[in-house]
Amino acid sequence: MAANSRDDTDRPGRRRSAEDETLSAREIAAKALGHVGELITSTPVGVVSVEPVEDGWLVEVEVLEERRIPSSSDLLALYEVELDFDGGLLAYRRTNRYPRGRAGTGNGAS
Repeated sequence: MAANSRDDTDRPGRRRSAEDETLSAREIAAKALGHVGELITSTPVGVVSVEPVEDGWLVEVEVLEERRIPSSSDLLALYEVELDFDGGLLAYRRTNRYPRGRAGTGNGAS
């Protein structure tokens, strides 16, 4: 094999991309749920979105922040979780807080 026929992935300093990723979106979603569950006292409800980004993954997790009676008045929140390609936590933040059933209203109080 000739030296100039090296595969692109062998180049030193080459940045990884989502195509190089070995973890599936499902595995990344599970890791994001686990990280959020360890960091906050509220209950993660589920993953809303998983998106590959330049440096890893961006995952949105919905969280039950306050359980109320009736449940239609529960208070939920949306957390944005940044993970590296291996599922390691880079950052997280709450981006929205809203009553159940009103996620898209844009009037949440962070």
